[in-house]
Amino acid sequence: MNRPANPRDPALLEALVYTAIRDLTEDLGMAIGADSPLTGEGGLLDARSLVQLCLVLEDIASDAGFDFGWSTAAFAQPNSMFRTAGTLATGFVRQGTRKGQVA
Repeated sequence: MNRPANPRDPALLEALVYTAIRDLTEDLGMAIGADSPLTGEGGLLDARSLVQLCLVLEDIASDAGFDFGWSTAAFAQPNSMFRTAGTLATGFVRQGTRKGQVA
């Protein structure tokens, strides 16, 4: 008997973050890894694309039953989860697997 995937499975959430980034950068033909910068010099995303990514992640989080907390103020913080693809994936998974988190 096949069980449906757990929408809050950390591996699934991480994969969905990378897929969302790839979908927004597919025209660039760049490889995306954990250390790929999202913003700033050499970043994969401009400001508009970064907001689009956050909106996509909000939808994914809602479907999985949690709220994705992001704000434009968080983009500029030195230790922002938006520094690299990996830090964003880690932050997203952390929010999705937090106990008691419900949309």
